[in-house]
Amino acid sequence: MTRRLMLLDTSSLYFRAYFGVPESVRAPDGTPVNAVRGLLDFIARLVQDHHPDDLVACMDFDWRPKWRVDLIPSYKAHRVAEEAPAPDGVDQEEVPDTLSPQVPVIDEVLDAVGIARVGADGYEADDIIGTLAGRASGPVDIVTGDRDLFQLVDDSRAARVLYPVKGVGTLQVIDEDALREKYGVGGAGYAELALLRGDTSDGLPGVPGIGEKTAAKLLASYGDLAGIMAAAADPASKLTPAQRRRLEEAREYVAVAPKVVRVASDVPLPAFDPALPRQPRDARAVEELAERWGLGGSLRRLLSTLEG
Repeated sequence: MTRRLMLLDTSSLYFRAYFGVPESVRAPDGTPVNAVRGLLDFIARLVQDHHPDDLVACMDFDWRPKWRVDLIPSYKAHRVAEEAPAPDGVDQEEVPDTLSPQVPVIDEVLDAVGIARVGADGYEADDIIGTLAGRASGPVDIVTGDRDLFQLVDDSRAARVLYPVKGVGTLQVIDEDALREKYGVGGAGYAELALLRGDTSDGLPGVPGIGEKTAAKLLASYGDLAGIMAAAADPASKLTPAQRRRLEEAREYVAVAPKVVRVASDVPLPAFDPALPRQPRDARAVEELAERWGLGGSLRRLLSTLEG
């Protein structure tokens, strides 16, 4: 039997839940739980609408891996919290004050419910998703608000992205046709388009003067990044003088950017059970968490949906 796998870019989704659900949603002690409840409602809706057999909450154990920063020092540098250095020297991501305390609650609730929560030291959730998507033998739904993961879209493997376009309630299905219509490339070409274009949200400079449309045209003309750079070195190619100059000036960046932009596909992961739970793993813990954090309605909806 072919199993449908759903992979959650968990931090992307709880960030969206945090900004999509009013902060007035609070626990009995007054602590905001808008991100927690929003994420639980979102998972319930995803399960109800898309019927995955397996579901994995992929985690950022390292949101800014050193191996990526060593290659491109500006990678996510603007997101580093300046006033919160960690004792181990690892950069801390700047997040809203009322979101940070909710993240451990999310972890506890997912664990108690029995939803697999998987990460690996030195890797981002994107890398966990890339590894699990590559291992999958059946259809894969990747749920993320991060365009970086468009590179994993592959119609031949039934791998698509479910992209929230309004809060967490409205999803756009991103398949190869949707990518080609919007960006002029399929999933296989998206990472190279992204590194040429750059991405201010990730601190990727891109190639100055090469925007999204130009990047798509270059990829269409020369096939891939290697073909574009070969054309830059070939005086007989049809690149404009400005394009040739910009690409040559960016050659050092272009040499390292693919490793930074492409998600890893070979992350060593711990053993885990991805099967969607029908009953909570720890019913007592679920009850205690629901009472302590005022999660009753959201948690009941999720458990009811899981029971099918």
